[in-house]
Amino acid sequence: MNERMNLATFDLNLLKVLNALLTERHITRTAEQLGRSQPAVSNALQRLRRSLGDELLVRTPSGFALTPRASLLRQPLHDLLALVDGAVLGPQPFDPTTTDGIFRVALPDRLTIAIVPPLFERLHKAAPRLALQIVTADRDHAVELLDADGIDAFVGWVDDPQPHLHSEFLLDEAPFCVMRRGHPLAKRKRFTMAMLLDYPHLAVSAAGGPTQIFDDRLAKHGLERHAEVILTSFTAVPHMLRGSDMIGVFTRFAADAFTAADGLVKRPLPLDVGNITTNLIWHARNDRDPRHAWLRAQITSVCKTIRDLSRQASATRR
Repeated sequence: MNERMNLATFDLNLLKVLNALLTERHITRTAEQLGRSQPAVSNALQRLRRSLGDELLVRTPSGFALTPRASLLRQPLHDLLALVDGAVLGPQPFDPTTTDGIFRVALPDRLTIAIVPPLFERLHKAAPRLALQIVTADRDHAVELLDADGIDAFVGWVDDPQPHLHSEFLLDEAPFCVMRRGHPLAKRKRFTMAMLLDYPHLAVSAAGGPTQIFDDRLAKHGLERHAEVILTSFTAVPHMLRGSDMIGVFTRFAADAFTAADGLVKRPLPLDVGNITTNLIWHARNDRDPRHAWLRAQITSVCKTIRDLSRQASATRR
């Protein structure tokens, strides 16, 4: 028998249990999270099923799976309880040294080499029980993940960000040409755009598209390059550049990483196409959450250190 209730008779205390169940998809872990017994959580799930007229969680060989109704409820319920918790009770204190969980950060592949190792080192020391999950994403995918609460922050840039996306400046990088050490253009004193565009290029596009930021900047100058190979990640870049006359155009920190470890060389782009700005972007719902604020502070600090080291290196070369 379906014992549907209206809001006046629905036990709102069950919403907290439902939120935990939809997140954990496990009776025991939900009970531990809420500080309740397993029978109490099982009983609450049965009441929720009767009240909502839906199974919500269905047992499978690999554990519980969400029904379509439960999947639709998951994000709105999470946002609702977060809003109530923040508005009524205020933010909970956050102690990174004792808190469990996962920090989910998305960024384009070009920034992974420069940012992820020092960020991991910093988090490992300050928050040893927290895990770091890195998601490689372009700006469009990152916005989708932020909206769906699939990540905590995005390091990159977004075209015309909506008001619900907040941002903070992190880095400003110039583009550099990267090529093999014995490339005909590696040591040539006269280096022009005509020479650069006369060679085939290796491009990296996280979304798999035929163009990247550099191509858009070239188009504004009425120029176009021939990308002989287009990759979706930087993994194969060093190997392919070392074995060919192709040229890659990447931002400073990716170029520095390649030339430092892979026997490649870099040259400044012989045309001012502007720098590539990297911001820290997050969803407005997490703006005042202490946990998210702490994570953002760690990312900002790491990027400040990278900026300072880059300036010192440039000053030394002069």
